[in-house]
Amino acid sequence: MRISAGTGPDTSLLPLAGSAGAVLLLLAVLVGLLAKRLRAAQRRAGVEAERVRGWAEQQTSRQRAELARREEQLAEELRRVRTREDELAARSAELERTRGEAEALVTRRVAVLERAGGLSAEQARAELLREAATTARREAAVTVREIEREAREEGERRARGILAGVIQRLASVQTAETAVTVFRLPSEDMKGRIIGREGRNIRAFEAVTGVNLIIDDTPATVQLSCFDPVRRETARLTLEQLVEDGRIHPTRIEHVHERSREEVEQCCVRAGEDALLDARVGGMHPELVRTLGSLRYRVSYGQNVLGHLLESAHLAGMMAAELGVAPEPVRRSALLHDIGKALTHEVEGSHAAVGADFARRHGESPEVVHAIAAHHGEVEPRTVEAVLTQAADACSGGRPGARKESLEVYVRRLARLEEIARAHEGVAEVYAMQAGREVRVMVRPEEVDDLGAQLIAREVARQVSEELTYPGQIRVTVVRESRAIAVAS
Repeated sequence: MRISAGTGPDTSLLPLAGSAGAVLLLLAVLVGLLAKRLRAAQRRAGVEAERVRGWAEQQTSRQRAELARREEQLAEELRRVRTREDELAARSAELERTRGEAEALVTRRVAVLERAGGLSAEQARAELLREAATTARREAAVTVREIEREAREEGERRARGILAGVIQRLASVQTAETAVTVFRLPSEDMKGRIIGREGRNIRAFEAVTGVNLIIDDTPATVQLSCFDPVRRETARLTLEQLVEDGRIHPTRIEHVHERSREEVEQCCVRAGEDALLDARVGGMHPELVRTLGSLRYRVSYGQNVLGHLLESAHLAGMMAAELGVAPEPVRRSALLHDIGKALTHEVEGSHAAVGADFARRHGESPEVVHAIAAHHGEVEPRTVEAVLTQAADACSGGRPGARKESLEVYVRRLARLEEIARAHEGVAEVYAMQAGREVRVMVRPEEVDDLGAQLIAREVARQVSEELTYPGQIRVTVVRESRAIAVAS
């Protein structure tokens, strides 16, 4: 520092010196803070490293324990495998020993047989083969003749059954014709709720539905009786919904019946539309469609009427195609020929006349109307449609299994079955069993031997096949029983 003469010290540098000291002091403080944070971070890093080291050691110990356990399991499995191998080796040795003993036994027996028969094994084998060849040729000749006979019979049967086979393809399930529907109740107490106080509920139900509700002593069961199947089905749905809901009173009955009636109406329309699609017929008046669908609830002689109409339509269409006739009018006529059965409870007259008038009023062509009126011969058939409709109706209703036979015919057939079997000598008793599906013939053992019993069975089966017409098969069983009785006194 230079000091001029006659002057004091130079004070212009003092502020600069103070600022530098403050900066140095601030830097020192910052360095201290950074060093402290660095030491804290080092401590945390050490703690974290220690924690990670401990976790890694735990994982390592766990994995070592798992490996040791698996090594023990593998060792145990290896011991079991070795034990099993030893057992198999022992069994194999036992099997070899047994096979050797069996071969030795066979050899000894062959030697004994050769000494007893005076023939060697090769000679006996050759003799046996010659005898077998002779028997096989004889049986083959008998079999060939039997096959030829069966082939001729099968050819004739198939030739006669071509048309029947077409009809059988359309076979449907039989249903029972009835005017009563049985309705199951969840409990016996429900009968009282259906009857109501002083019978008001049952009176309201019968008045609204037009169906008789029969309540008797049958447990948890009531019956719905009505000649109109659509009304009966509507009443069944009404009663089903009332029972499920639990609220049964006159107002509720009317409301539920109206809803059920609409539901049955929709079901009839859908059934009619489905029938039109199935029969490939279109352009029909809605009232005809609804009435046609209502026949799904109608049964005639055990045959569902709507199913019968569909069968008739298919048969008529196939016959029309074979004859080169336009099939659509024929199918339409056959599909509608029994529609009058849905109206006979409302209109007097035969179902053919009623159905023809109904079809005429709803826009059907004169050919279709005439076919409906003539399908039972009440009107002389004058068109191809009428003739084919009549033939299809007869085929569908008359094919085997289409309609249930009457009780009188059924009883006569069973009586004839017993008469055929009882006509043979030595027969003691005859029983027709399983609804005529089996005939049980009891013969006297002192008069009929085993061969005679077989002859009686074949002869009865032949007579039944020739004389009776029946669905399916009838089994003929001849029983010959011998009894030895002794009395000890």
